Amino acid sequence: MRKQALKTIQNEASMNSKILFIGSDLGAGVLEDMKQKYPNQFLMEGVSEQYLIGFAAGLALEGYIPFVNTIGSFLTKRCYEQIYIDLCLHNLPVTLIANGGGAVYAPLGPTHLNFDDFSILRTLPNIKIFAPADALEMDRIIKGSLTINSPIYIRVGRGGEKIVTNKISQKLNILKCSTLVECKDFNIITTGSMLQAAIDISCEFKKKSKKIGVVHVPCIKPIDESKLLNIISKSKKVFIIEEHYANGGLGSSILDLLSKKRKDDLKKIDIFGIENKFYQKYGSQKELLKYFGLDNRSLFNRINKCF
Repeated sequence: MRKQALKTIQNEASMNSKILFIGSDLGAGVLEDMKQKYPNQFLMEGVSEQYLIGFAAGLALEGYIPFVNTIGSFLTKRCYEQIYIDLCLHNLPVTLIANGGGAVYAPLGPTHLNFDDFSILRTLPNIKIFAPADALEMDRIIKGSLTINSPIYIRVGRGGEKIVTNKISQKLNILKCSTLVECKDFNIITTGSMLQAAIDISCEFKKKSKKIGVVHVPCIKPIDESKLLNIISKSKKVFIIEEHYANGGLGSSILDLLSKKRKDDLKKIDIFGIENKFYQKYGSQKELLKYFGLDNRSLFNRINKCF
């Protein structure tokens, strides 16, 4: 997914000299080809994340289109003030590409876990928040970001995800959600790489002659209100699964929406996320998801109890 993001940025930069890549100590070899071919559009600024945001804001004010790429947990928590004041207050077209969404960097411990990025950023005016499910959707969102004149945050998964969004029309507005498995009564709503799990779980239920739909929400803010309200109103039960704290993320966005537009549907919602506390756990992303009950088998069992 990250490789695709960088590839798409380079391709777009080859056609538009205003597009800039700004990195933060991302290691040798990152976009080396772009560095050689378009040296004036490739900037690696070192371990200085807060500075990067102000730097990108200044470039945007001069008419450039910056893409800032660094570790997500640092980009959100370390740079909150700069994102708030330098980008959102001035509504500048800077795209933030956050490596290591959720538990991707679990081997590095609690400082690198990124379970709160949606909640940290979604209250900020003007910013748009995306969580692509695979490399194909990442390509769509990077290209689509060039048509959006405001700050953008993109959560990046671990990479190498199975392509599951190939059935989604490439012409679909990147702000809209998509139904990948149709079902009227029961639905999973998810975002980012958890879409992989949702599709697998739906297939498992199908083997047991049970049907559950899958709805993918690539844009956390602004949320696709009309489609989600329509799906939830027709459903008997809706399960929201996300690699994020259970409060403040996609589930909270949907609960906020229902509390304003359709309070009677609030009782239909179950959110399967991560408990809001600090974790002193090390291991792989897969191991931590199992610990949180967000692996495929645990999610299947939790949902199955609700049928």
